Amino acid sequence: MNLPAFGLGTFRLKGQTVFDAVTNALALGYRAIDTAQIYENEADIGRALAVSNVKRDELFLTTKIWVDNFAQDKLIPSLKESLSRLGTDHVDLTLIHWPSPGNAVPMAEYLGALREAREQGLTRAIGVSNFTIALLQQAMGIVGPGELATNQVELSPYLQNRKLAEFARAQDIALTSYMTLAYGKVLGDPVLAGIAQAHGATTAQVALAWAMQQGYAVIPSSTKREHLASNMKARELRLSDDEMARIATLDRNDRQANPASLAPAWD
Repeated sequence: MNLPAFGLGTFRLKGQTVFDAVTNALALGYRAIDTAQIYENEADIGRALAVSNVKRDELFLTTKIWVDNFAQDKLIPSLKESLSRLGTDHVDLTLIHWPSPGNAVPMAEYLGALREAREQGLTRAIGVSNFTIALLQQAMGIVGPGELATNQVELSPYLQNRKLAEFARAQDIALTSYMTLAYGKVLGDPVLAGIAQAHGATTAQVALAWAMQQGYAVIPSSTKREHLASNMKARELRLSDDEMARIATLDRNDRQANPASLAPAWD
């Protein structure tokens, strides 16, 4: 499947805030929306989708199954609840949000249930999030090659995750970058600022363009309409080989998302 290169992330956005963000994004031309069960915002996103004039077949909706719902008897019912909250009969992509902590639920069980959800038409495609090389190898052994639409992982100029990126590319698994701006840390970076100035762009646009130019999908979030509009312009920005090489030097393995109770042994 073709994963949209650009979409709206909704992590930490709830209530009227996420409703407004999605409403503004759709009005600006966004057509991919990323959410998750643990974000507790699916119903508000569903509300925004319901009042928009965008047809369902023009949208690409992604949600993620939370670790508490991995058991075979829970995963599909939980996804059906997500669909109800989102006001749709299917999502385009469903991801396993984190590997099961302590392998409490075997991967074969939750990936098997996820594959069954796809067979039932509840989701068009399946994938994973926060999976390492070893976990991806295990997952491919379960579902087979070419079955995982994406691995959604933290990727930013400060965390370039090169080993994982090379492996995913070799296995034809698309990567989706979250926290591409490293919680805003990269916005003041002098290297990015210099490149941005040369293009009449913003540092955020440069970071997003850097990710997309490597073939990663990006899902930046914002609560401000002007930032939502500005982020979209990253799709038109083309960085030179020299500029990409300069950004490559910024890698410092600076990880933002590393919850002790969930994080695997990172590559």
